[in-house]
Amino acid sequence: MLTLSLLRHAKSSWADPNLEDFLRPLNDRGEDAAPRMGAFMARHGIAPELILCSPAARARQTLDHVLPHFRGSPKVIHEDGLYLAASSVLLKRIRRIATKVRHAMLVGHDPGMHALAQELAGSGRREDLQSLADKFPTGGLAVIVFAARSWANVKRGGGRLELFMAPKRLP
Repeated sequence: MLTLSLLRHAKSSWADPNLEDFLRPLNDRGEDAAPRMGAFMARHGIAPELILCSPAARARQTLDHVLPHFRGSPKVIHEDGLYLAASSVLLKRIRRIATKVRHAMLVGHDPGMHALAQELAGSGRREDLQSLADKFPTGGLAVIVFAARSWANVKRGGGRLELFMAPKRLP
């Protein structure tokens, strides 16, 4: 059984219109939401062994706020190819994850993350699937479980959406 956690970066700032998109930091809402999502993940036993993260400032900052909440020390890799990647690119990367990794997390951007989550989640609670179909909000988390033994065998529609949470829904 394989587990893939998809975490969209938290809310970012548009305060400086001259700042390159790649460099945009989190805004106050994002700074508040990211550690709350990290605490939620800890309470629900979400503990990835490998984290693949976009190198964009907002993705890195989101991960910086979430990482202290994880048990152990997951391996973190920042990859240029994850910045604003399409779902097809993300899926190709996921399929290259080593078989020994049982739980991986991807920290990235929309619309690729949203499309990927929808493509992979072939089953799950109706309410979660509908919420995911409606929107993958900033700071949102989708946890998808696969019966596959190898990441190379992860297929579209082959996963079960085990959990879908957004910062606005946190208590």
